[in-house]
Amino acid sequence: MKKFTTYIPNTITCGNLFCGCIATYAGFSGEYAGGVTFILLAGLFDFFDGFAARFLHAYSPIGKELDSLADIISFGMAPAAMVYSVLSDSLPAEWYFLSYSAFLITLFSALRLAKFNIDDRQRSTFIGLPVPANAIFWASFVFTSSSLFAVIYWEIFLLLIVLFCFLLVSNLPMFSLKMKNYSWAENRQRYSFLILSVLLVGLSGFNYDAFYGSFSIVICLYILFSLYNYIVARR
Repeated sequence: MKKFTTYIPNTITCGNLFCGCIATYAGFSGEYAGGVTFILLAGLFDFFDGFAARFLHAYSPIGKELDSLADIISFGMAPAAMVYSVLSDSLPAEWYFLSYSAFLITLFSALRLAKFNIDDRQRSTFIGLPVPANAIFWASFVFTSSSLFAVIYWEIFLLLIVLFCFLLVSNLPMFSLKMKNYSWAENRQRYSFLILSVLLVGLSGFNYDAFYGSFSIVICLYILFSLYNYIVARR
């Protein structure tokens, strides 16, 4: 029975990978709505495979490896495909080669995952920006940029690629949404972030463009919360 239960989180992880493959195809095809949709779905699968493993006590070595392999596709390759497509469409012909800088997102995501797998300090908190958060930012930002702005400012994309690649492998502590209990005192930061995030998404009025665009703001809010905590802790 215990062996059977390990299949449950692994199956959910395969759902993450499946969504990541579709998101990658959508990204290369310039179908940004499909890309952001399936990256968000991959994020849900990624959350629930860990939840299922903890709930069922169904940890396995293959599950750990499968999770990282799925993440590099869903949260490393898929957002890079979206960024590559938007850059290749907006860059001047003489600067087209810069569109390949999008795949730095994949490289640094792989480094971030490898770092996470060998770092025992990242059980209840993160060090560096988690790859799902990075992917959700890019998917949302690309979708918003392509749907709301007639002109894509590719210089901003290049600066953000450098910034977010740095955040992926930085030593900036970032909080996790995992809770040992549900008390306000011990989870004030998590609850505050969740409440503000729900409000931000709610303010979109569930307008299609605004709804998807709000997720990039939520990720920026997550980074700011973590940075604030880091600064306060160092005082």
